[in-house]
Amino acid sequence: MNELELKYGCNPNQKPSRIFMADGSELPIKVLMGKPGYINFLDAFNGWQLVKELKEATGLPAATSFKHVSPAGAAVGLPLDETLRKIYWVDDEELSPLACAYARARGADRMSSFGDFIALSDVCDKDTAKLIRREVSDGVIAPGFTDEALELLAQKKKGNYNVIQIDESYVPAELERKQVYGVTFEQGRQNLKIDDALLSNIVTENKDMPKEAIIDLKIALITLKYTQSNSVCFAKGGQAIGIGAGQQSRVHCTRLAGSKADNWFLRQCPKVLNLPFKDDIKRPDRDNAIDVYIGEEYEDLLAEGAWQRVFTEKPEVFTREEKRTWLNNMTDVALGSDAFFPFSDNIDRAKKSGVKYIAQPGGSVRDDLVIESCNKYGMSMAFTGIRLFHH
Repeated sequence: MNELELKYGCNPNQKPSRIFMADGSELPIKVLMGKPGYINFLDAFNGWQLVKELKEATGLPAATSFKHVSPAGAAVGLPLDETLRKIYWVDDEELSPLACAYARARGADRMSSFGDFIALSDVCDKDTAKLIRREVSDGVIAPGFTDEALELLAQKKKGNYNVIQIDESYVPAELERKQVYGVTFEQGRQNLKIDDALLSNIVTENKDMPKEAIIDLKIALITLKYTQSNSVCFAKGGQAIGIGAGQQSRVHCTRLAGSKADNWFLRQCPKVLNLPFKDDIKRPDRDNAIDVYIGEEYEDLLAEGAWQRVFTEKPEVFTREEKRTWLNNMTDVALGSDAFFPFSDNIDRAKKSGVKYIAQPGGSVRDDLVIESCNKYGMSMAFTGIRLFHH
């Protein structure tokens, strides 16, 4: 099969729609369940490239949670401690390394991951399928699925959940093309390898870049390769913890990614972990309530009595001072940027979210000021020398 007809394109009025191989060769995918749409396939193919590269770069199984052609989360399969198991709602589950990767990818920004499209680097196993089954998701792409996994996934959406198997040996053509307004664009594929050598040019006084930081910077940079630009990614402990995508200003990328990283860490505060939820509140509603509780508008909700819908008793306000005190414990965070930092304000904002390791292209006329700011905070920064824009 070299062509697959789709229901419609990005929107219902955009018909006809299909995916096909222009050279007449076979499509590298098989749809095992459901009827994936145009945006589903965009997310699936971008997500597959991301996890394939993460696996190659780290040797660990990888997963990503995609929404609207940018990742909401990406991670490798490192074990989860008790706190992460709790904030990711998987404390009652057995977790294979691949399941750990997806729990991390989904859990980093659960608000953005709601209704995601999943990509897995390895054959989807029972543990991973059990996690996917209970989440609100549009579909999954992987190089294969065990029989137990398929049986579990068939229980979603009355058997209409989108399950795509991709040929992991497929290699795309070196040139890629797309049309905009009837005009065809052509470019060489982004085949840049994210490896240790790319992170070897450390330009700060602090030259220390431990193995764990190298892994996190690889995760950040590979994630950025498939994130709509401008983009910045914060990573820690084998996963992206905050992604700022598609912003016109670099510092807005950093602020957005930093605020998501802060929320990820605030969820681990005992004051949040011990919120008195009612027993019948579903996970998405808990996620929404936690997001509100962490946010500035919670005091307004207290005044309105809205807390009664989800909590058994009125939680105390999580004050700005308490949040800052807790966030001061977040350290050794890695940050990747898809283009250079034009001003040192990005470094100042990164410091507030515990960033210690940075990878960025360099090349700004103000590189010296950015390096100076890193030196002031004792950060270690590598210049990769290459941009990672993705559009």
